[in-house]
Amino acid sequence: MGETTVTKPEGLEAALPDPVAADPGHGPLRRLRTPRRPRFWFEILLIAVSYWTYSLVRNAVPEQKAEALHNADWIWRVEHHLGIAVEESVNRAVNSVHWLIVGMNYYYATLHFIVTLGVLVWLYRRHPGRYAATRLVLFATTAVALVGYYLYPLAPPRLMNGGDFIDTVMVHQTWGSMASGDLKHMSNQYAAMPSMHIGWSVWCGLTIFALASVPWVRVLGLLYPALTLVVIVATANHFWLDAVGGLLCLAFGFTVARLWYGRQPYALPRVAPERRRGASRPSARVGPQGVRGGRP
Repeated sequence: MGETTVTKPEGLEAALPDPVAADPGHGPLRRLRTPRRPRFWFEILLIAVSYWTYSLVRNAVPEQKAEALHNADWIWRVEHHLGIAVEESVNRAVNSVHWLIVGMNYYYATLHFIVTLGVLVWLYRRHPGRYAATRLVLFATTAVALVGYYLYPLAPPRLMNGGDFIDTVMVHQTWGSMASGDLKHMSNQYAAMPSMHIGWSVWCGLTIFALASVPWVRVLGLLYPALTLVVIVATANHFWLDAVGGLLCLAFGFTVARLWYGRQPYALPRVAPERRRGASRPSARVGPQGVRGGRP
């Protein structure tokens, strides 16, 4: 007896839906790009160059002081009209507790970078299939924020004319902001809208909550952006509405990733498809019934 091998007619495999892109509830989804395993050194270089570019562009935005102060007054009036203008009370209350406000100053200056980089590293190691799409959310969020800095210069509460806000970094002599003290000339002080402290922290929180398997870690993921919101207000670096601007930028980032990959980043497979170089598909001549018979 000879072997009998059943093969698929040519073109049939290509016609089948991609199992990675299939949605059991809604059928196959169209995807513009397929996530692949990230390359470590490429990612390090990409993140470094991207942040350098972000800082360069952000600080190159003209410091339109008069317009920024005018916009801050307008934001403050709107918040009073909405009944949410409590930033000054929070700022003064927290400033009265020395150890707390000093801790918040350092929180504002450091965790913004440390936690974001930590989540990127965690994604790279534990969720390579979701890394590129989730990283795209962060990059698109940051890119659209630069547009906001250019179009809407805004002074932080601590720089408002006639305001009673306390610049907590100056008062307590802590290294807590690139926009205070001797470092203020290295950073654009009038780029408060949108708040990337909120945009990045909510990105971190959602990513941890969606992908972490340990319950208490997921809870920490949700607490991180909530605490960040308190910090940016208590240190008089942002209004509440700056945080809303950060959330809108993040929504834009998720939309870009959804359009690029065909689904939300957290719904992509955990392990990215990997094509092996030199791999070849078995070929066979196909008969009318798709069966090749061997000789006895």
